[in-house]
Amino acid sequence: MFDVPEDTIVRTERIGDAEVHFVYVETWDGLYAPMALRLPPGEGPFPIILLGSGNGGDAMRWHRNVLAERSYILDALIEAGYACAWLRYRTEVELGYNDGGSLVRDMRQGREMFSRSPLEYEDEIAAIDFVKQLDIVDADRVGLVGVSHAGEMILKLTSEYHGAAVGVCCEPASHEYLALTPDDTAFVNEETQMRNIEDMQMAETEKVRRRIDIDVAAKRIAGIETPLLIMGRDDDHLQGIFRTTYELLEEAGKDVEWVSYDHPLHGYIYPERGADGAYAVDDMQRDAIAHVIAYLDRHM
Repeated sequence: MFDVPEDTIVRTERIGDAEVHFVYVETWDGLYAPMALRLPPGEGPFPIILLGSGNGGDAMRWHRNVLAERSYILDALIEAGYACAWLRYRTEVELGYNDGGSLVRDMRQGREMFSRSPLEYEDEIAAIDFVKQLDIVDADRVGLVGVSHAGEMILKLTSEYHGAAVGVCCEPASHEYLALTPDDTAFVNEETQMRNIEDMQMAETEKVRRRIDIDVAAKRIAGIETPLLIMGRDDDHLQGIFRTTYELLEEAGKDVEWVSYDHPLHGYIYPERGADGAYAVDDMQRDAIAHVIAYLDRHM
């Protein structure tokens, strides 16, 4: 067993052929978010990759499902010599990043007082800082991989935090980060008065550039110091957002690379099990995962 900070809760289980350490990470406001940690053979310290997918919530239920159905990426990272962990974090707040402002931390009556609740990407920062304390982890080699909303989270956190060595943003749903105003392919749910953007059509970069606040996006991008790989998906209805994210980073002189694959699966770097229980993974996915690992290797 590896050493953990005092009062940290860890439960170790065997899931399939793998030993998984469920670690409860204290977030900034004292609530706990679980991570599912796997280690390669050996004594370490190991470089580590923290993985996210989509929106937050579901906690342990999500972990058990993803470990059963989407561990192909973990197996590939373990084989490449990386420790790796699925992250879980709090649920996304509609426009919380745009409307909430920077989180200000103060003290009142001997305890912390915040200007707002932490957001899900700040839970990821807490997770990065947590794994850096583990004796089994090389604190200078923490990498991030995120698909969809979790890809946007990497953009948000690297704009203001510089503790990760590298990030991979696969199909980053970065419309909020770019301050994009949806067109009429999005609508407001009358019951909740929240936006429904599931079918928003933003496949062309020209359309995206017309609808984002360039000044806001540029200010956010200016803070990024972490090397980033942006991965698109050729026929995705948000491909214009993915590509524009890359172009703005490149125009700002950031250390960024772009690659796109013509694959039918959203989140193609996280292959899933098929009905027969075997992983449904094709050569394009293998190539994409190899590209990700090669990129991580170069920066880790």
